[in-house]
Amino acid sequence: MRVRGRDGALVPVDLDEVVAEVTRAAAGLTEVDPLRVATKTLSGLYDGATAAELDRLRVQTAAELVAEEPQYSKLAAALLGACLDREVRGQGITSFSASIAVGHAQGLIGDTTAAFVAEHAEVLDAAVDPEADRRFEYFGLRTVHDRYLLRHPSTRLVVEAPQHWLLRVACGLSTTPREAIGFYRLLSSLAYLPSSPTLFNSGTRHTQMSSCYLLDSPRDELESIYERYAQVARLSKFAGGIGVQWSRVRSRGALIRGTNGHSNGIVPWLRTLDASVAAVNQGGRRKGAACVYLEPWHPDVEEFLELRDNTGEDARRTHNLNLANWVPDEFMRRVEADADWSLFDPDEVPELPDLWGADFDRAYRRAEADGRAVRTVRARDLYGRMMRTLAQTGNGWMTFKDTANRTCNQTAEPGAVVHLSNLCTEILEVTSDEETAVCNLGSVNLAAHVTPAGVEWEALRATVRTAVLFLDRVIDVNFYPTEQAARSNPRWRPVGLGVMGLQDVFFTLRLPFDSAEARELSTRIAEEVYLTALDASVDLALEHGPHPAYAGTRAARGQLQPDLWGGTPTQAERWALLRRRIAAHGLRNSLLVAVAPTATIASIAGCFECIEPQVSNTFKRETLSGEFLQVNTYLVRELKARGLWTADTRAALKRADGSVQGFTELPEDVRRLFRTAWELPQRALIDLAAARGPYVDQSQSLNLFAAAPTIGKLSSMYLHAWKSGLKTTYYLRSRPATRIQQATVPGAAAPVEAVACSLENPETCEACQ
Repeated sequence: MRVRGRDGALVPVDLDEVVAEVTRAAAGLTEVDPLRVATKTLSGLYDGATAAELDRLRVQTAAELVAEEPQYSKLAAALLGACLDREVRGQGITSFSASIAVGHAQGLIGDTTAAFVAEHAEVLDAAVDPEADRRFEYFGLRTVHDRYLLRHPSTRLVVEAPQHWLLRVACGLSTTPREAIGFYRLLSSLAYLPSSPTLFNSGTRHTQMSSCYLLDSPRDELESIYERYAQVARLSKFAGGIGVQWSRVRSRGALIRGTNGHSNGIVPWLRTLDASVAAVNQGGRRKGAACVYLEPWHPDVEEFLELRDNTGEDARRTHNLNLANWVPDEFMRRVEADADWSLFDPDEVPELPDLWGADFDRAYRRAEADGRAVRTVRARDLYGRMMRTLAQTGNGWMTFKDTANRTCNQTAEPGAVVHLSNLCTEILEVTSDEETAVCNLGSVNLAAHVTPAGVEWEALRATVRTAVLFLDRVIDVNFYPTEQAARSNPRWRPVGLGVMGLQDVFFTLRLPFDSAEARELSTRIAEEVYLTALDASVDLALEHGPHPAYAGTRAARGQLQPDLWGGTPTQAERWALLRRRIAAHGLRNSLLVAVAPTATIASIAGCFECIEPQVSNTFKRETLSGEFLQVNTYLVRELKARGLWTADTRAALKRADGSVQGFTELPEDVRRLFRTAWELPQRALIDLAAARGPYVDQSQSLNLFAAAPTIGKLSSMYLHAWKSGLKTTYYLRSRPATRIQQATVPGAAAPVEAVACSLENPETCEACQ
């Protein structure tokens, strides 16, 4: 059998050479068989295949064995890394500085970064550690290759190796070589990663590195609505996720005084927004994404809740927009009391979007007393429709307006109002027609800060300090696609530092996700991250001064997040010292902590997503090369230690959809440790989130899971989330092809009994059972 070399000549395949390359890649991997990979690779080869096809087949062969032995993931990554190295070197790129020079010549790298690297080429080239590629699992490196490495505009070959990419990101945010190298080493250790826009764009010609943009509702005017469309398009073009309010736009049937006609309501406007989000696909890098927020007093709320339905008139559906309810406490109180709820046209109550807490309650009740309601519904009926939307679509997220405003550092002054969250519900910042809220994100990989002996607290503190510095740096070098964003971000200087790999911590320390010990540790980690982030922000304020809006924040009045929750921190002495420092020097950043979803960067780092439990012990990964099955490496280690990692066990695990609850040969404590999100009581996820709430000054992307959602179960879950003080929730995840079960009385009264329970009696509550 022959293979066509990179020079075009046909040469015989050399089995020894194939085995040798696989063996080199397998260095230190004791559980893999290089000969097996080599022979299986050759058995799938055809005569005349190219060298590149041989490379891809070798990688794919190793990846297909991951479900059998997790170490094959490292082997596949090493083989892929060798392919990337050949691709880069084949273009004459033999160093980091050469990669930057080629990228700059092709219009990819920004002038500032190119000049910085050229000036310090020798020291930066020497800092590159190719061996750091061995930290990647296959699916992480595959993701880096498919989505993040810069490519030649015409040949589409990658022009930077993975370590070049990470050093390029570091250089794009650094002022000195020492700073760049230190940040690069943190990134290459995979102990911390910034979010995708920063990983995409740092050091490039388009340095839009922020993740989230939040836009207040357009005014009920044609010009304002179309200006909002334009802003969303410009923000989305450069990889920003969009959150936008829509509560100020009049409802269907409302009078249009200028024409003496009647409005078509918000649905046609949202259809137009939906098409725009689909068309502007983030510069060709990934799909555009936006979430629309609506307050439940808006008369179009029921049509809003139907926008993602798969049935009904398609002209009244939006298949690209996400939906979220921006819920005031008054609505939830009326749900509990089984009271009526009034719907008002925004033209009649223009003040409501800008009010929260007692001010909202008074204005809302006054509007009711004045007879300004369009119509009245039963609060539980509307709440039931919200729950039905969640069950059927996963959308229609429950986010809580009053708690968000009451606990936000930015809302100390009258007129500063949080009107919505972002695309993923973890950002809470004030917005107005003049200011588009912005946030840039990054996540600490907790899995890299834990050993079986416990959390490495000093290492965690060091990582947080570095992360805050470079998240803050983004604000100064960022490209802002709109004037409103450029005005807001330097004034408030918010950042969103999150975590990922909490499930890894629990597995490493053998803590069941719903145990009291897990909740205590999760809270302790959250406290450490917030406390250290605040301390780092004081250091930045000492050097550069507090952010311009600092005087109008709660922190300037001595209120930090634990105070707003009534929490009692565990490290009293450190907190007391911090408070004295803040009083003396202020804060460089108005907000610091936000727990974002980390699907992509967690894949790169090789850890479980953000604060979530595992969804399964077996999971499918999809790449451009195909689909592959992976198994929870912690479980594999446990089964190997017990002599149970066999072909029969693997088959049984697959048949059980990744559950080990039927594995009677495993002790009960092991089965409890390896429960999936579907097998955990959702109350535990809510309670963990509430316990860390006093140390999260923005919010948390909290998914909830229900294999077979019912109206009763969801009613109780979300009522408990509100009562627990959560600011936001995210998707409701359900099993594929699951139909909602109507387990309560039929018709409009469906949610009544479930709401009456509200998890006050866990022994009888569906959600707790």
